[in-house]
Amino acid sequence: MSTSDLIPLVEQLKQAQVLCVGDLMLDHYIYGRVERISPEAPVPVIHIEREERTLGGAGNVLRNLHALGVNTCFVSVTGTDPSGREVARMVAGLGGGEAHVLAERGRITTLKTRYVAGTQQLLRADQESVAPLPAELRTDLVKIVADALPHYKVVVLSDYAKGVLGGGAAAELVAAAKAAGCIIVVDPKGHDYSIYRGATILKPNRPELALATKMPVGSDEDVVKAARALIAAHGFGALLVSCGKDGMLVIEAEGEPLKLAAEAREVFDVSGAGDTVIAVLAAALGAGIGLADAARLANAAAAIVVGKVGTAVVEPTEIEAALLDRDTIEHRKTLPLSLALDQVARWRRNGSKIGFTNGCFDLLHPGHVTLLGQAKAACDRLIVGINSDASVKRLKGPGRPVQNQDARAAVLASLAAVDIVVVFDEDTPEALIEALKPDLLVKGADYRLDQVVGADIVKAYGGRVMLAPIVPGYSTTATIARAAR
Repeated sequence: MSTSDLIPLVEQLKQAQVLCVGDLMLDHYIYGRVERISPEAPVPVIHIEREERTLGGAGNVLRNLHALGVNTCFVSVTGTDPSGREVARMVAGLGGGEAHVLAERGRITTLKTRYVAGTQQLLRADQESVAPLPAELRTDLVKIVADALPHYKVVVLSDYAKGVLGGGAAAELVAAAKAAGCIIVVDPKGHDYSIYRGATILKPNRPELALATKMPVGSDEDVVKAARALIAAHGFGALLVSCGKDGMLVIEAEGEPLKLAAEAREVFDVSGAGDTVIAVLAAALGAGIGLADAARLANAAAAIVVGKVGTAVVEPTEIEAALLDRDTIEHRKTLPLSLALDQVARWRRNGSKIGFTNGCFDLLHPGHVTLLGQAKAACDRLIVGINSDASVKRLKGPGRPVQNQDARAAVLASLAAVDIVVVFDEDTPEALIEALKPDLLVKGADYRLDQVVGADIVKAYGGRVMLAPIVPGYSTTATIARAAR
């Protein structure tokens, strides 16, 4: 099966109804640059440039489900401390579903603070309580879940071993979900997997599988034997085992295991990648997609999220882009805005100067090629925004475009001067420019500076606008007119 054959399935993900229970955390990222070693001790000095706070743990599973458009119910517990109140507000702010965040007095909400220089994580500092819930609070949590179960097809247990699923809670929740006929997807922790007995599918990584079975996991054959030992011991339906650079293995009690190769081109940060896999897997199963295809979609999502820095989510459009034929240059260069923004962020961290130009590019002619060449010569990476078919029709009339947006994007992407092509549906690229914030905005010298859309935006943050000399005698309209004679 070609990966592109999975694209129609992505749209189905939002049909899922998923109930997620687990350990809720606050991820705090401190980004900066390191230029020297401290004179006080042999440690780097990080010059802080920005900070970011996001939902982590089960909260990141929720964020990913929300990004996929899934209808959710979320149940967790925090402390009454500032971090607990903050993550509760973040959960409520996501909207689009039901949320129950209980509070336990005296519990320290897990706060993970990571210091990152460029794309390199230097240090992680944790504050947290690790303890099972009090019996009364655990009873409340299980009752909330049991009352919600009739309305959801899939239950996710996101266990980070902080206590929400400890003290017998996991076993109670699995039993209740099984009785309700739900699919049960577990991201497990620890060495005792009997607490998840009867779950539909577990997603350990290779070291976690070794810990749980005390069996070797060095080869694919070892992983299969260890996984089947767990399946036999605890009545699991299947295991999806993450093997890092070696990809994933989907293993059931019988039959040939499914091996999925790792698809990531660049790995910047694996933080939260397992949350993304669990979310996509659960959404796919909840949408009625078979296990093999659900795992393929999750594998594609994992390849995307490890290319991002920080605890990140994956959008459906990104999965669709990743599933396109990776050997075709136009598919690698033509990106949705969300994926383009991620790529631009990586280029910027490496010091690249980002250029931008735009147009309809209905029929590519020497004037276009010259303009693009001049634009690329003035920057390190060139992004080209092209009007969608609907946008061209509004601007040029019912007879245009001559070529549809996919064809126009493919031709532009085949040029060495072009690094990314983004299709936009508005009449002007103003919103695209605001999002991308290019260092250089390029238009032809047939425009005056005050006529260049986005020039004021770019100049306001210190960017430059360049009016490139044009090749006389070439225009798309004139070319079409000559062809019609």
